[in-house]
Amino acid sequence: MQSEAVKKMRGTTILAVRRKERLAVGGDGQVTLGDSVVKHQAKKVRKIYNERIVVGFAGATADALNLTERLEAKLERYNGNLTRSAVELARDWRTDKVLRRLEALMIAADDTRMYLVSGNGDVIEPDEGVIGIGSGGVAAQAAARALLANTDLDAEKIVTEAMKIAASICIYTNEQVTVETL
Repeated sequence: MQSEAVKKMRGTTILAVRRKERLAVGGDGQVTLGDSVVKHQAKKVRKIYNERIVVGFAGATADALNLTERLEAKLERYNGNLTRSAVELARDWRTDKVLRRLEALMIAADDTRMYLVSGNGDVIEPDEGVIGIGSGGVAAQAAARALLANTDLDAEKIVTEAMKIAASICIYTNEQVTVETL
């Protein structure tokens, strides 16, 4: 069952896939304001912490950027330990009066770990090396799982193709995809 935060996330799709020691995280470029598209090529996926961590975010842009900065500060504090940094960020996000109001979800991944981080205090590592968030996240994740099981495509190509499928289903997702790899 989807949490309330996930149900509210409209306006983007982020997908992370790990295959054969390679990680790819992709996000569409569409930004909506109400029922209008106001931007087609936003970058919702980026590398941080000396390009060793890839983050992607769904939700309010300012909130997501704030959380990205906070995660990077935690990574600095904990010497790049993604697990510890994600847990500490989720704890702060859930308990801080100001942060609690932020409306976003985040995927953070490094060369071995991948997490969904939420304001509910969630730090979730997927079982199968695939996770999707945002309005088209479920469609993208389902497409990626099918591609993992039935093709030899690499992680980057799986993300690209799964995002195209999500864009054909979700009106808040477009095909202008940014993909970052490790």
